[in-house]
Amino acid sequence: MRSASTSPPCGTQPAARPARAPLRTPPGGAYDPAMQTKPLLAEAFGTFLLVFIGAGAGALGLGGLNGVALAHGIALMVIVYALGGVSGAHVNPAVTFGIAAAGKMEWSKAVQYWVAQLGGALVAALVLKYVLDDRAGTLGATTLAPDVSASRGVVLEAVLTCFLTAAVMVSGVLGKNGSAAGLAIGTVLTMDILMGGPLTGASMNPARTLGPGIVAGELKDAWVYILGPCAGGAAGALLAKHLHS
Repeated sequence: MRSASTSPPCGTQPAARPARAPLRTPPGGAYDPAMQTKPLLAEAFGTFLLVFIGAGAGALGLGGLNGVALAHGIALMVIVYALGGVSGAHVNPAVTFGIAAAGKMEWSKAVQYWVAQLGGALVAALVLKYVLDDRAGTLGATTLAPDVSASRGVVLEAVLTCFLTAAVMVSGVLGKNGSAAGLAIGTVLTMDILMGGPLTGASMNPARTLGPGIVAGELKDAWVYILGPCAGGAAGALLAKHLHS
């Protein structure tokens, strides 16, 4: 015997299965806590490394200006190669400001980067103070030379940060220098410090100034190291975007 057919009667349609509700995902893809926190951790750790090595070299004074410049430049080069693929290796609120101003980063994300960067710088300064003990001094805090006015300091910090952020934008964000990105960015930081170090300390980085400054109590003219670098960061990023668009 043939089994009874389970097909629907002729002329009728089978009952439609209820449509499965689409998964709701935030813009940019599914929410992954690890993907959200890894860049922030990378920025905090990278800024810690930069401040610990750079400010530490400044506090110890070994090698003079050349030693301090090389310490910062090599540290940043290592950071770019180690963490660039995770967060972009900004490790600098002024660089983040510039990249956001150029439309390459959402402002909400930039604020998160700033918190991570400042946190990393502050922890680095605290560890430095403990490790260096009596040799800590002002923890390599950046200050204006006696013959440099605040307005001149702002302009110099802006110009130096413009160079640095342009290098980050071209090499890191736009990817124009390939595997030489870390070398290019680290070299620019080194040359900037060689020129501006005797005048303003060549911070180019609000986190580099505020971390040691808060711990050492050296916050005089701190606004110079916020206004100047942020203005220069925006100018450098916008210029690089225009030249390579």
